[in-house]
Amino acid sequence: MTIAEVCILLAIIVYLAGMLGVGFWFARKNNSVDDFYLGGRKLGPFVTAMSAEASDMSSWLLMGLPGVAYLTGLAEASWTAIGLAVGTYLNWLIVAKRLRRYSTRLGAITVPQFFSKRWGDQRNLLSAIAAVIIIIFFVPYLASGFSACGKLFGTLFGVDYGAAMLISAAIIVIYTVLGGFLAASFTDLVQSIIMTIALVVVLGFGVTKAGGMGAVVSNAQSMAGYLSLSNIYNPSTGGADPYSFLTICSLLAWGLGYFGMPHILVRFMAIEDEKKLPLSRRVATVWVVISMAVAVFIGVVGNGMTKAGALEELADSETIIVRIASLIAQHGVLAALLAGIILAGILAATMSTADSQLLAASSSVSQNLVGEFFGIKLDSKKSMTLARSVMVAISVIAVFLARNPNSSVFRVVSFAWAGFGAAFGPTVLFGLFWKRSNKWGALAGMVVGGSMVFIWKYCIAPLGGAFAIYELLPAFIAASIAIVVVSLLTGKPDESVETIFDEVKAE
Repeated sequence: MTIAEVCILLAIIVYLAGMLGVGFWFARKNNSVDDFYLGGRKLGPFVTAMSAEASDMSSWLLMGLPGVAYLTGLAEASWTAIGLAVGTYLNWLIVAKRLRRYSTRLGAITVPQFFSKRWGDQRNLLSAIAAVIIIIFFVPYLASGFSACGKLFGTLFGVDYGAAMLISAAIIVIYTVLGGFLAASFTDLVQSIIMTIALVVVLGFGVTKAGGMGAVVSNAQSMAGYLSLSNIYNPSTGGADPYSFLTICSLLAWGLGYFGMPHILVRFMAIEDEKKLPLSRRVATVWVVISMAVAVFIGVVGNGMTKAGALEELADSETIIVRIASLIAQHGVLAALLAGIILAGILAATMSTADSQLLAASSSVSQNLVGEFFGIKLDSKKSMTLARSVMVAISVIAVFLARNPNSSVFRVVSFAWAGFGAAFGPTVLFGLFWKRSNKWGALAGMVVGGSMVFIWKYCIAPLGGAFAIYELLPAFIAASIAIVVVSLLTGKPDESVETIFDEVKAE
């Protein structure tokens, strides 16, 4: 190993040790399942905001978004970022407060449990179906996170992919199993800070190496459609391809996914005081907008660095920040340590999502399926043991799915995002704001939304043309229609359910 590689490895080891330390610290604060899965509803506004957004962004922020901008220009990356920024703001604005209030009134500590209690589902069928949906989409999503960690270490140090992936997965599992929701939330806060440092340093260094801001802009202007929002640069032809209105709508639809993300919604449920949500909303929105804008511009800067000869032509555009970090490491020990922090930022982006997914999937099995649907009653100590055991079991399955180093990481993220957005998004919105919705409508919405994601992706989208849009948009619409139609065709909700709805609304 070179001195630079040793310094990078040292920085990453310190970061990983810190994450484990957080897990051990919060282990003693988990006295009940409510503490383990929701932190006893004690999150402050800043932790709520940053943990929600860090668990949202994943490595897509530091790898996927700059990679797309590097290759094809602003259009695809910018419209996706705009959709996500708008979705973030609206989710905090219209969902957060009502969900915090409603879930507290019902005593719900997970999203599936909220569904059953919201509609008075005594059989907990809604909770069980929601739990199954979470397992279907989150386990492979978690596997993609483990895989990303393994690829990062393998690329940096030339170590075996399997060993690197297992070590990364073990660290995530240990601090999450020990510390639960509070550990995941506070590590997410730290990870969001590291991600921010990585973005800022890479951007500054990249602009300098590309010859300054003028050179970056001049290079981008020289490529047809690169800086346009209505055209996209085609690297194979060197020309500009038109970006249709339908494609733009398809990318903006990414924002709809926020309304159904269990690992984000649970942060709304966990804040200590709903009056602090406006502050959380402002912090979250500002961070998301700035971080995505910087990530997109890093792609543009990276292209300028290639043009200036400071960076080789990238075979895989998603490794742009990794390559820039390697260049930084060549400027001495302190620079190498800084490069290690940047690469830890990529690791942090992946881990901050993986730990939240692990909690959500675990709670679905232990709390919603075992405890509610099958009615197996356990005392507090046994419940905690079950929760942790399920978490380990799910991690083992995810590790098995991630064993192939050639598997796609980001394709899984897109599909899972659509699955949750379509299955849970309309159900959450109608549950919070439409009194007449009933449990059969909610059930229909989840089943239709989740199924339509598969149907559209694999049966309809391949037809091409207007059908080749992101599956989240048609699936979200289909689920919304199903909720309305089935609710109106079946009986009104019980009077007690409507009474609670009125009371929550009145508050």
